[in-house]
Amino acid sequence: MPTNERLNKLSAAGVSVWLDDLSRDRLESGNLAQLALTRSVVGVTTNPTIFAGALSKGTAYDAQIAQIAARGGDTADAIRELTTDDVRRACDVLREQYESSGHVDGRVSIEVDPTLAADTDGTVAQALDLWKTVDRPNLLIKIPATPAGVPAIARVIGEGVSVNVTLIFSVERYREVMDAYLSGLEAAADAGHDLASIHSVASFFVSRVDSEIDKRLDAVGTAEAKSLQGKAGLANARLAYAAFEEVFTDTNERWNALVGKGGTVQRPLWASTGVKNPDYPDTLYVTGLVAADTVNTMPEKTLEAFADHGEVEGDAVSGRGAESQEVFDALSGVGIDLADVFGLLEREGVQKFDVSWSELMDSVSAQLESAR
Repeated sequence: MPTNERLNKLSAAGVSVWLDDLSRDRLESGNLAQLALTRSVVGVTTNPTIFAGALSKGTAYDAQIAQIAARGGDTADAIRELTTDDVRRACDVLREQYESSGHVDGRVSIEVDPTLAADTDGTVAQALDLWKTVDRPNLLIKIPATPAGVPAIARVIGEGVSVNVTLIFSVERYREVMDAYLSGLEAAADAGHDLASIHSVASFFVSRVDSEIDKRLDAVGTAEAKSLQGKAGLANARLAYAAFEEVFTDTNERWNALVGKGGTVQRPLWASTGVKNPDYPDTLYVTGLVAADTVNTMPEKTLEAFADHGEVEGDAVSGRGAESQEVFDALSGVGIDLADVFGLLEREGVQKFDVSWSELMDSVSAQLESAR
């Protein structure tokens, strides 16, 4: 089957299409390989919620869980083996995309245990262990952009490991993430690592920003406040892209020095792009965020919606920083505390992954017990 024309246009505009989902069923049925062929999918992101969902459905993992139980493995052993096996296989499925893109795409992400979000040393140790366990050059280790996560990012990159920075909500935190990336590359260069082999994306969450701010605008209740609904998510992402262009530019001496040593751009990745408000177009966070050197990781529902009726209307991001700042100024003007919004979203993001991790632990524990 030919590649979908709409998604092909999106790729041609500089947006790498990644799938925000992974399961053993996708791997064994050939679905992931088919999406790479027909839907321009050149990457995969995972998280604890995705794995909890995958392991709770069907029987695809039963045989491996029985093997782990038979040799006396515990819940932590099982989760580690099941998830790293899936990610390793997905890396192999996308190896062709990895090679053909010059090692830019064909990437698969696996996240460190979310209970380590406040533990810098623990995050670093697990990130390095996951990197060695999966043992694929097209792997990305996901580390949350929490206050403890940011220094961990720099240290892990300094060890020559590629990183997907997740749970970024504010431009302020994103600037810290970019600085951590540059610091990591500098440390990696000092340690003799090949900078060209180190890649990173910075996952900026979009729809959750609108969900929280729209709720607060409803509470304000004025016509001015309601006229701002559905605008914050795109404005926030566009401000992030403006910050990206400030850092990864020829005029930045620090970045230029790293480019000379083989350093690669840390691309913005638009995450949480499934539209949660049914009143908004279901491709809002794809069409509205088309720009070069970006990634859009989509749940399959959004991917298929764009394949069916999505439109690429040119670069929708570059040069819109001032316009986006006006949206933020207007939000502040009607009483929206943006710092509070972003702080809440970060805390909630970690908590949601904690809950999913607990569900994953409980599910696997029960399956191991049943197998025994």
